Amino acid sequence: MTSPLPPRRPTYDLVLAAFCGLLLISNVSATKLIEFGPSVEVGGFPVLPIITDGGAFLFPLTYVLGDVLAEVYGLAKARRAIWTGFGLAALMSLTFAVVAAAPPASDWPNNDAWNAVLGFVPRIVLASLAGYLAGQFLNAVVLVWIRDRFGPGRLWVRLVGSTVVGEFADTLVFCLIAFGPLGAFLGGGSLDLPTLINYTLVGFVYKVLVEVIFLPVTYRIIGWIRRREGIAVPSSS
Repeated sequence: MTSPLPPRRPTYDLVLAAFCGLLLISNVSATKLIEFGPSVEVGGFPVLPIITDGGAFLFPLTYVLGDVLAEVYGLAKARRAIWTGFGLAALMSLTFAVVAAAPPASDWPNNDAWNAVLGFVPRIVLASLAGYLAGQFLNAVVLVWIRDRFGPGRLWVRLVGSTVVGEFADTLVFCLIAFGPLGAFLGGGSLDLPTLINYTLVGFVYKVLVEVIFLPVTYRIIGWIRRREGIAVPSSS
C-alpha cells in the first residue's frame, strides 16, 4: 500500500517566487546611491540629504514576505526560501562577473557603462548575501521564538520585533561591505564615515517603517494563506 502524497501548497511557491524576485531586483537596483533633500549639517554631521540606494524601493518587502513564510509555514520552510534566494543571488553575481570578463564585440560601445553599473553588482551581491543571511535568519528565528515563548497572540509584536532585529543586522552588514571599508578590496572605495552612518541609519529606520506601514497588508496575507490552505499556527521545527 503506497503512502498518500503530501498535500500541495501552491501558495508557498508563489510567495517563494516573489521573495526571490524582489531580492534579485533589489540587488541590481542597489548599485545606485540616491539623495533626497538639501545639504544640512549639525555639528559637522550630515543630517541631510537623506542617502539611500535603489534597493530601498523593493528590498523591505522581502522582510514582509519573510515574515509571512516564517509565520505561516514555520522555520524550516522559511530557511528553504532564504537558501533559495541566496543561491539565485550568488548565481546572478557569478553570471555578471563572467559576462564582465568576456571580451566585448568590437563595435559595441557600451562596455565601460555596463561594467560601471553591473560590474559593481558582485560587491553589492556579496554585501547583500552577507547581510541577507544574517538578517533573514535572525528575522525568522526571532519571530518563531517570540511566538513559541509568548503564544500565538499579538502578531504585530512578532512582526515588528523580528524586523527590528533582522533589519538592523542586515543593514549594518550590507552598508559596511557595499559602501564601507569592509568591501573596499572589491573596488569602488567607501563612503566617508559621517555619510556611511547617515546611509546606515536611514536604511534601518526606513525598512522598519515599511514593515510597520505594511502590517495591515501582512495580516491579510497571512490570514488569507492560512484560510486558503488550511494551515494552523506551525511549530518551530
